[in-house]
Amino acid sequence: MTTADATVKVDTSLKKGRVGDPFSSPWRRRLPLLPALLFMIAITQLPFAVSIYYSFTDLKDRTQSLIPESTKFVGFENYKAIFNDPFFRQAMWTSVKMTVLAVLLSLVIGTLFAILLDRKFIGQGIVRTLLITPFLLMPVVAALIWKQEMFSSLFGILNKGLTFFGLNSVAFISDHPLASIVTVLVWQWTPFMMLIMLAGLQSQPSDILEAAGVDGASSFGIFRQLTLPHLRRYMELGVLLGSIYIVQAFDAIDVMTGGGPGSTNVPYFVYQESIGGGFRYGSASAYAIVVVIFSIVIATFALRVLSGLLKDEERA
Repeated sequence: MTTADATVKVDTSLKKGRVGDPFSSPWRRRLPLLPALLFMIAITQLPFAVSIYYSFTDLKDRTQSLIPESTKFVGFENYKAIFNDPFFRQAMWTSVKMTVLAVLLSLVIGTLFAILLDRKFIGQGIVRTLLITPFLLMPVVAALIWKQEMFSSLFGILNKGLTFFGLNSVAFISDHPLASIVTVLVWQWTPFMMLIMLAGLQSQPSDILEAAGVDGASSFGIFRQLTLPHLRRYMELGVLLGSIYIVQAFDAIDVMTGGGPGSTNVPYFVYQESIGGGFRYGSASAYAIVVVIFSIVIATFALRVLSGLLKDEERA
């Protein structure tokens, strides 16, 4: 073995040693992040692990029981009861409709608003601030505004408009509970989608758009062939985040309908099962685990559908 080969071998071994060396430079840079990582694990993963354990037991509030009973391990009985419960299947279907409608409508309307705000006009900053305002409101406040000021049969703006044109008033919340809740969710989440789409529009290379205009491409052609493919990753991000948050909607349902027929989604059903149903923590934990899996499936499905639509648009 020559001296050069020995030197290369020593250098290689030293480099390999540095990768696992806890006192090396990369590890010293990561060390300050360790407390934050441990804190995140403690407040997120540990409760989730405890919920998984509770889902296999019959844990419930026994403080009112005259004869104290110990918690028993019931295996998959809670999960079997979930899928045999017709009310849970109805809640799942309501969650699918609520999430898909709210995400797609807010994405479409938010994209249209983003296209308008991407152009220069007088008062652009004021208009942008006004459009963002609904997203800054608390969900409870937004639900109360729509319930009292818009959907009310007595003094709601929508019914006043209907009576002004000679039409009968409509009990929106009682007759159309799902549509009413979706309207509130779209109103609140459209600004979020608008901000994401606006960031995507403003990140477009202006020279490419100018070159397409010089070549004679129409505005719609530029949007369909250049802007829309560029916005694909931003749309996917908006659909992913929107699905994760909207599938967990609770405030609007509790304030507007109280979980009435046609408006109870999976998270509200879990609430009814645990707090409103005798504090059955074991079965409620099983429902919560199903909600987590359900949220992942919904987000993945929404991304697949959006990716397929955008791919077909690119091929066209």
